[in-house]
Amino acid sequence: MSGEARSAVAAVRQGLPRWRPGRAQLAAAALWLLAAVAIGHLIATAVGRQMLDLDVYRTGALAMLHSGNRLYSIRAADRLPFTYPPVSAILAEPLTLVPFQAAKTAWMVVTVGVLAVTVGIGFWPLLTRVRDYAPALFAVLLTACAFLEPVRQVITYGQVDLLLVVACVVDCCVKRTWWPRGVLIGLATAIKLEPGAFIIYLLITKRRKDAVVAAVSFAAASGLAYLINPSVSRTYWTSAIFDTRRLGGNASAANQALRGMILRLHLGSASVPVWAALALVVGVAGFLAARECWKRGHEIAGVTITGLLSAMLSPVAWIHHLCWIVLAIGVIVGAGRSRRRIVIAVLTFALFLTTLPTWAERQLALHQLSGPLAFLAENSFCIACVALVAVLWAIRPEPDELTVPAGGQLPVAGTAASSPTTSAATL
Repeated sequence: MSGEARSAVAAVRQGLPRWRPGRAQLAAAALWLLAAVAIGHLIATAVGRQMLDLDVYRTGALAMLHSGNRLYSIRAADRLPFTYPPVSAILAEPLTLVPFQAAKTAWMVVTVGVLAVTVGIGFWPLLTRVRDYAPALFAVLLTACAFLEPVRQVITYGQVDLLLVVACVVDCCVKRTWWPRGVLIGLATAIKLEPGAFIIYLLITKRRKDAVVAAVSFAAASGLAYLINPSVSRTYWTSAIFDTRRLGGNASAANQALRGMILRLHLGSASVPVWAALALVVGVAGFLAARECWKRGHEIAGVTITGLLSAMLSPVAWIHHLCWIVLAIGVIVGAGRSRRRIVIAVLTFALFLTTLPTWAERQLALHQLSGPLAFLAENSFCIACVALVAVLWAIRPEPDELTVPAGGQLPVAGTAASSPTTSAATL
């Protein structure tokens, strides 16, 4: 190269800006590497095991394809029955197109994707506040939430709960949708019945049209399942749905619904009226709290309360049903300006990082734990969810906490938000 050419190249290089990664970029790169290792290990462990619930869905889909009339009598791995509405078996049929190992891997990709969406929505105010450090913080939050016990069980068992969380949140919180609002809630309810609580939420927040759409969507999906296999639908809606014994040990500590807590009191025939009374009180108070959050414009808090209620009011709520805890922690943290709220969020995270309920159950069986302390430990997740409803209601959000990444400013069209107010109960 001639001297003139070298001089020209040097001049061009001097004119180009030099990119040097800053602290934020270096932190993000390091933390995402750690996140990939940690979450990758969690996924690899899950894929290497049976993923019992995903196997139930896949076995149910195979039964619908080859022996549909036996859907509610088949047994998957570990002798587990199919306990979901017929729509779940129909929608699980893509899992039968590939070997189970490939299906497990694909489902893990979906699960981590919807977890990322859930974390992004729940912690959006905090992520937007830290600006350049948002990618680094997001890596930390995603990894931390993956190890929360409800989320860890979703990954380990191959469950659909996170997908239902995102469907309900998006249907309620996105300001403008290209689908009729309520469709996703209705479809989620047809897959698992718990999201039906959001039809009540839509009604009490004066979105009657959306509630009707959700109900029609549920009926249409269930009706289509009936047309595909009338016998299976009749079996589910006339008998299987009422047989809670099919779900497993209702009184075990894995059931963190209000009913599970009452059953563990061993009240005999009094369990039903006590549960009904408690569910009525918690349900009415909870939906009033959710409506109040909506009125303030804090839609994400109202949605989170409704999600927690959908689990607590169900006859059976396994720990993986409590994935709403991811949103709850994010809403409590908010933009991260309140020390009190941060402390509550950290304590909540610390509790749900443990397996305290099932640990307490084992200690009770060994007679190493007893009395009120044992009751509190065995029912800790359920009690915490009830307390979180009150905490979420007590939060008075700041203006930058009334946004979500997918929907812009809250509330959605048709709500009746007012400016945040103050109260003695304000957090």
